[in-house]
Amino acid sequence: MKNAFFLLVAVVVFTLGSCSPKIYVSPEGKSLAGSHHTIAIAPPTVSIAARKKVDAEALKEQQKTESVNFQKEMYSWLLKRKMQNRITVDIQDIATTTTLLQRAGYYDDQPMTPAEICKALGVDGLITSNYALSKPMSDGGAIALGIVFGAWGPTNQTVVNVEIHDNGKEQMIWSYNHQAAGSIGSSPGQLVDVLMRNASKKMPYTIN
Repeated sequence: MKNAFFLLVAVVVFTLGSCSPKIYVSPEGKSLAGSHHTIAIAPPTVSIAARKKVDAEALKEQQKTESVNFQKEMYSWLLKRKMQNRITVDIQDIATTTTLLQRAGYYDDQPMTPAEICKALGVDGLITSNYALSKPMSDGGAIALGIVFGAWGPTNQTVVNVEIHDNGKEQMIWSYNHQAAGSIGSSPGQLVDVLMRNASKKMPYTIN
């Protein structure tokens, strides 16, 4: 069982590393990021490819669940690196982010720009992300939708985009776009770990 787990991780690492990511840094990106003291992680936008006989509302709820999972995993990953003195900024805890966004009406289907979110959270920078999944990230997700994994196929094609926004200039200063493929059982934690290890090499907050 343990060998199977490590094999799975190896597969995910290989498929992520086999595609070249697209990275953008604005002309002022490094200097602006260097002035940041605290950042927050916005709830990721998650989309799961629709399938026949899958209830639209159930799919929407699963996307919300995956969003929470990805946000927590990204926070845990960055916090661990912060504790290792490998990240230069403080990361606002998820509970505080969620509460402040609730007060701002973020969860009431009121669109907010990254700059508006930064101001509502009182942070210098904001990490936003989009995860486009070809299927749920776990067996539980498939069960929650009342359908087996076979309906989605053996692999999970994932397109991930991560951006950093500056509060003061109200602009995006860094972005990372990557297409990946994970095998059955790939979890948000496994995907985020490999994704962030790749992205952090060029992330302006990282101490190399």
